[in-house]
Amino acid sequence: MSPTATHVDDPVVAEALEYAQKLLLLSEGSVNKSFDPYEDIDWENPDFDPNAKPERWILPASADTIGRHPWYLALSEEQKIEVGKYRQANVAKVGLQFESILISGMVNHTFGLANGDPEFRYCTHEMSEELNHTLMFQEMVNRIGADVPGMGPLVRQFRQVAVPVAVLFPNLFFMAVLAGEEPIDHIQKQILRSGEEVHPIMRGVMAIHVAEEARHISFAHEFLKRHVPEKNLPSRVVLSIAMPIVMFILGRSIVTPPKAFFDEFDVPEQVRKELFYGSKDAKQVFSDYFIDVRALANEIGLMNPISKRVWKLLGIAGAASRYRSEPNRSSKAA
Repeated sequence: MSPTATHVDDPVVAEALEYAQKLLLLSEGSVNKSFDPYEDIDWENPDFDPNAKPERWILPASADTIGRHPWYLALSEEQKIEVGKYRQANVAKVGLQFESILISGMVNHTFGLANGDPEFRYCTHEMSEELNHTLMFQEMVNRIGADVPGMGPLVRQFRQVAVPVAVLFPNLFFMAVLAGEEPIDHIQKQILRSGEEVHPIMRGVMAIHVAEEARHISFAHEFLKRHVPEKNLPSRVVLSIAMPIVMFILGRSIVTPPKAFFDEFDVPEQVRKELFYGSKDAKQVFSDYFIDVRALANEIGLMNPISKRVWKLLGIAGAASRYRSEPNRSSKAA
């Protein structure tokens, strides 16, 4: 029987039905509004040639700390284009690798679900969409032509722990999902909202990814809202401390280019530190990636005096959004 919104006296049953209804809506969204990267992106359009109007690969200042750093601004236009192509190709490769890790964990999460569990259908829809995203990201990398590694060698080892974490600690797994999805989604929305001209390959990929990722992020939020409160107090305390640590480690891994990038373009060590760790701008930008996650932590009772200290210690404390995907107003591009 399909879940309904009818009144139920038992609050436990009512909450379960409400959760099932939310997942049904997300599943129906996947059915009614889905994309195919080889049908919905006009790859063969001459304007999609990566070398057509190559200045469109220059990194947008609105959403990339590299794009507004004095080191990058001092480069010649040709150098800016090459850095931009490598940067965007590597972001796509990181996205591909992260989606692959997510799929491996999620498929093992669904393996043990009971018959009738509404998570099974939604998770399977999401995995189908993520598989299309891997195709889309790799096609983008191939067409740009930069031989990018994506994640660094150490970060790649996260794939070894995705499955056991998803099976044994699903709440922790879906926190990790948010740690990877939120920064990428945040960056892409900023670029799309800015109105800055970017290459159509990049715009086409981002438009699809943002549209479908909204459902994926919504599910991770709903999963944690549903399952974290079920845990006993000691478990919730552990999760409250783990949450900012997971956001920091995986968030850094997602947004920071690998060593190969800095070597390829002879980026000075001081510039590297300023870009992603040292400057006030870089710190604010990284903290802003988790404005929705902080709101979620508040909502599910994971923002306590101890965990607040951890968020602050890691430099990712700050305001919480009033609603999901609220446009960023706390900082502006320099």
